[in-house]
Amino acid sequence: MTYVSVIIPVKEINDYIKESIPHIINLEYEDFEIIIFSDLDDKKTFPRTRIVSTGNIGPAEKRDLALKYANGEIFAFLDDDAYPRSDWLTNAIRHFDDPDVAAVGGPAVTPDDDSFFQKVSGAVFLTSLGGGSPERYWPTGGVREVDDWPSVNLLVKRDIFEQIGGFNSAYWPGEDTKLCLDIIKGGKKIIYDPDVLVYHHRRGGLKKHLKQISRYGLHRGFFAKKFPETSRKFKYFIPSLFVMFLIFGAALPFMDNLFFIKLYYAGILLYIASLFVAFCQIRDKEKSIAISLVSLFYIFLTHIWYGIRFIQGYLFTRELKSKLRS
Repeated sequence: MTYVSVIIPVKEINDYIKESIPHIINLEYEDFEIIIFSDLDDKKTFPRTRIVSTGNIGPAEKRDLALKYANGEIFAFLDDDAYPRSDWLTNAIRHFDDPDVAAVGGPAVTPDDDSFFQKVSGAVFLTSLGGGSPERYWPTGGVREVDDWPSVNLLVKRDIFEQIGGFNSAYWPGEDTKLCLDIIKGGKKIIYDPDVLVYHHRRGGLKKHLKQISRYGLHRGFFAKKFPETSRKFKYFIPSLFVMFLIFGAALPFMDNLFFIKLYYAGILLYIASLFVAFCQIRDKEKSIAISLVSLFYIFLTHIWYGIRFIQGYLFTRELKSKLRS
């Protein structure tokens, strides 16, 4: 049986970690260890778990320490606010029988016990309109190759991880995109399996949601310029185009061109129709009209803020370094 190291970076031992550890310990798969990399020298103990004090360094640098402290042939990366379904490792490890597979990822689903606004934040990403990649947040489709996957739920072969030099700790978020790019440039595969599932707590409240979106937009815009192989995709530009479209609309009162006026209102109607489709998709998954309705407001603001920050990253950011580096 392949030995797995479950790697979790944290600032300190928190309530989410205390929730996650029992889920990991009770996995169907038995041959694993848990290593928590924490800023603090914490004296708490958990079964089958080592807590390594790192000082104040970023998540990517903590994950890279797996090469020094972990014994597994596979590194299974989890965020501190995520916990796995019982068959997580069982479903993931089978894909590594293919020697060309270097990494495996799966969806990170919003837990049922999250608060209303946490569920609203998660619902934004359940449609292509909201987040562009709903398979990251809900088990969608079948097993297939992908070229980018977030480290909230990502398993990587140790030897490949060491070969490519681990995560690029200069970037956060975005270090997982760079890691995945290095993997596929090396001729290896990243597999998405909807049954490699974890549960991931979302941001509570609009301010925290938009702060997260801000980081995503800025880094994706910068990556679209610096690492175009996987980040210069049309879907990442759409929110920025939407922002430019709205700015164009503000100039309409000063125009005397019926064609442009009709074109603009046709675009607005198309957007409203897209929001209705998103509402139906979210309602089918969340089973809540209230969450579905509020998420439409979140989606609109997500598009605006992501679009602005993407433009900033793409056009105006010459270099982007993580603020979490020591």
